[in-house]
Amino acid sequence: MIIRDKTNSFALLFAWHGTILPKVFLALMMVVFISTTLVYLSVHHYVSVPEVPAIGFTVFGVILSIFMSFRNTACYERWWEGRQLWGALIASSRHVIRDSYVLEDKPRQVLLYRVMLFSHLLRDRLRKQTHAFEYDHTQIPCTAQQWQILSQHINPPQYLLEITQKDLAALYKRAEISDIIYSSLTQHTVAIGNIHAGCDRISSTPLPFSYSVLLHRAVYSFCFILPFSLQSSLGIWTPVIVALIAYLFLGLDALSAELEEPFGIQENDLALNSIVRSIEREILCSLEQDLPPAIAAHKGNLL
Repeated sequence: MIIRDKTNSFALLFAWHGTILPKVFLALMMVVFISTTLVYLSVHHYVSVPEVPAIGFTVFGVILSIFMSFRNTACYERWWEGRQLWGALIASSRHVIRDSYVLEDKPRQVLLYRVMLFSHLLRDRLRKQTHAFEYDHTQIPCTAQQWQILSQHINPPQYLLEITQKDLAALYKRAEISDIIYSSLTQHTVAIGNIHAGCDRISSTPLPFSYSVLLHRAVYSFCFILPFSLQSSLGIWTPVIVALIAYLFLGLDALSAELEEPFGIQENDLALNSIVRSIEREILCSLEQDLPPAIAAHKGNLL
């Protein structure tokens, strides 16, 4: 996620790193090249290209704008829902920190470390990364068999919740916690499980491929037709106007593609590493242990 001071309008106007421009620069230059070549050939009367009918081009542009608006809204809603889910995970971890004081020190520490590990596992699952389980062996009591299953499980976050719920049930059966406390802590594990399910739904259900391809092709077709439609009326200004219009359409198309997958590591994706570290720091602070440093943005990009 790009973290940058937006108070400097001049610097924002000429920003390059973290913008969508590098991703569409090649296509944009191709459109500008076509426009410039077309203007040059037309001015020197080397060629006479028939103008694209204005009515057809206008209808094409209006329809494309409507569909692009719909797609960008849908992609942003996916991005924002992902952020809401991870915000809910932060809130749930804080609820567990407060409500777990009814437990003895050791069970409470185990529960909190498992919540912390869950956030790591969920992030790695969404980003299709492998988690280094060895780091957690000293703090989270699990049998060798459980660690082996966890490292090979098709859904490690879910299995960790199963272990956590099983231990809470064991505490209840041994009468170490009351039914009210057990019910209260179970509500938090259910909430965390719902967050997990919501993230999986976003990750496993992208926008329909055919729709994305159709709109992508329409955007590029529109941008490459632009010079042939505007050259006769704009003259030497054609490359400039075409570049601005093409940048808008190509940029929106590329940006929506990034927002569609909010859990990745692209520059406009959610800063999951930072969120996980925030959860980790709050839990360790509650346990009165040393805190790892907060993750800082690198060149304005917070992972």
